[in-house]
Amino acid sequence: MLHLSYRLVSRGLKHHPCCNLRTSRFNQLSTVGYGWLAATTADHNQVIRGICCSTDHQPRAIRMSSRSASTKAGGCGPIRIHSLTKNLHFYSGSSRKWDRDVKTLRLSEPLEKPLVLLLCWLQASEKHLRKFAEFYQEQGFEVLVAHITPWQLMWPVYGSQAVAADIVKFLKNNTLEQGVVLHGFSVGGYLWGECLVRLDQDEDGKATLGKIKGQIWDSAADITEIPVGVPHAVLPKNPTLQGALRSYITYHLKLFHEEATQYYEKCNRLYFYEPARCPALLLVSKTDPVGTEAANRRLMATWDSVGVKTTIKCWDRSPHVGHFHRHRDEYIEQVLNHLGSLDIAGYTAPKAKL
Repeated sequence: MLHLSYRLVSRGLKHHPCCNLRTSRFNQLSTVGYGWLAATTADHNQVIRGICCSTDHQPRAIRMSSRSASTKAGGCGPIRIHSLTKNLHFYSGSSRKWDRDVKTLRLSEPLEKPLVLLLCWLQASEKHLRKFAEFYQEQGFEVLVAHITPWQLMWPVYGSQAVAADIVKFLKNNTLEQGVVLHGFSVGGYLWGECLVRLDQDEDGKATLGKIKGQIWDSAADITEIPVGVPHAVLPKNPTLQGALRSYITYHLKLFHEEATQYYEKCNRLYFYEPARCPALLLVSKTDPVGTEAANRRLMATWDSVGVKTTIKCWDRSPHVGHFHRHRDEYIEQVLNHLGSLDIAGYTAPKAKL
C-alpha cells in the first residue's frame, strides 16, 4: 500500500504546476526512499510551497508583493511586508523603521502599539493574511505573521523548532510593553506548542509568557490530525493524492518517532496543560474534520481546569480555517468582544469590518 501511495503521489506531482522537486539531501535524512515530501536541507528554514521546493527567499504562498496594498486601514498607510526572518514578517502600514539586530531580533525602535502574533495555517495566502493585518491595524495593533511549511512540520528538528526559537527570541528580547495577542490557525497551535517547549526550558520563560495578554485559536488542530490536515492543505482539490499522502504521513509518524512524533506529543502536552495564563477564544465548527469540535471542547475543559478562562464559538457548518469566510459578521463580533475583554492598556474595541 505504501509503495502504491508513493507511486500515485509521485505520478500526480509530476503534473502539478508548482513542482520542482529536490530530494537528494532529504534522502540522506531518511532510512527509506520516500524523499518526495521534502527538499534540500542546506538551509534548515528552506521554504516549500505545498510539497514542492522553491528557492526564493519567501514561500510562494506568502511571497512579498511588489506593489503595495491599495487599502488604507486605521489612518495608516497601505500594508507593507517587512521581513524579520524567513518565516516571520511584519504586516504593517506604519512609517516606522523595522531595523533589528540579526542575532537577537531586537528591534532598533521599540513597538509603541500592542502586537498581534498571527500563527498562520499551512499554505496561507498573502491576500488572506493582509485581510487580518488590515483588521488588526484598524484596532491599533502591529501584526507579526509566523508560518511554517509542510516540510518544516514533518521534520521539526530542522524546521518548526527553528521557527519557534526565533519567535521566542523576538518575544524575549523586545519589551512589548503594550502586550501581545496570539491569533493562531490550525497548525499554528502546534507551532505555539514548540514555543511553549522553548519557554519552559528558558529561565526567563515565565516573564516572556507574561507578555501574552490574550489568545484566539481558529480551527486549532489536534496533533493527531496531522494525517488529515496536511493532505487537505497541500492537495485541496485532489482526493486521490490526498489519500496517498495521508498513507505516507501515517507511516512517517510511526517510523520517525524519535525524529518527529515525540516532539509533537511533547508540544501537545504543553499546549494543553501549560498554556499562556490569559483569556482564550476558540473558533470552531461541527463540520471541520481537522480542528474538530470534540478536540476543541476537550481543550476548553482542560484550560478551564488550569485557570484559563476559555470561550468557544462553534458554528454548525464551515470548513477548516473557513469560519471567517462563511460567518464574517459573527467572526468579527467574537474577536472584537474578546479583544475588549483583555488587559491591554488603553484599548477599547471599536466597530470594524474585515
